[in-house]
Amino acid sequence: MYHKAYGIIETQAPLHVGASAGEESGNLNLIFRDQFTQTGIIPGSSIRGRFRADMRQKNPTEVDKWYGHEASAGKEDGGTTEAIIKFEYASIVWLPVYCPNQPIVRVSCPALLNRYQKITGKAVTEIKPYSYFGKAASKTLFFNLGFLPLKTEDATLKECFPKELQKSPKHLLLVVDDTEISMIHDMALYRQSRVALESDKKKAKKGAFFDVEALPEGTIMAFPIAMRKMYDNQSVEWEQFLQDSKFTQQDKEDKELYFGGLESIGFGRTKVFVTSHPSNPDQNS
Repeated sequence: MYHKAYGIIETQAPLHVGASAGEESGNLNLIFRDQFTQTGIIPGSSIRGRFRADMRQKNPTEVDKWYGHEASAGKEDGGTTEAIIKFEYASIVWLPVYCPNQPIVRVSCPALLNRYQKITGKAVTEIKPYSYFGKAASKTLFFNLGFLPLKTEDATLKECFPKELQKSPKHLLLVVDDTEISMIHDMALYRQSRVALESDKKKAKKGAFFDVEALPEGTIMAFPIAMRKMYDNQSVEWEQFLQDSKFTQQDKEDKELYFGGLESIGFGRTKVFVTSHPSNPDQNS
């Protein structure tokens, strides 16, 4: 019924996708989080909205075909149509964390890596906490919250690093327990305070002081894509979506897109790759 595909996101700048909080929580603009691992996500609606807006700018005649159109007066059921392409939320695959003796370690956990394996069609394997891959300065890493031991070197972890980015990861890959990833995740977040002052004195305007948190530059995320096989009694091809979305072989099937808010002050720039799922008989990757 559906073609399967997936997308890979690599942040090129801090990424804030979330909602504003009120004064009762200190005007802290929080990011959206997964309910189980408490790590940052990009909702499927945000991904769909960005892809749709990008196609509307570059290929407006094809937008309604792929994403459906709004209600039209006088038509049955309001004239709405179902989208051909569908997006699920993006979760973290590897999160860059500062470590004094490395100085960057990419951290993940079994729950996040297992979701990545399912999304990309890889065999779901057992991934043990405190396994690692890459060159480590020592068998003990120091984070702001304490010391963390490296146990088993696992070469299979490089299979959990997206091939779309590079053949081999540059930084140490580290797997922590599912119960620890949220704590390390919060330690790695990018945070910034912003304020607007009164025009005649050095005092913050009312409601104009807030803090914002964001996923750091270099975060790697993955999300599933589904595409209907038939539309209006005609077959739908993945290659046609790539062409209409301007994801072409000449562009190496990657695109620079902005997600979330605060784009005007340097947030949200990403590089996005889309790839057909290996289970499709005629994949284009």
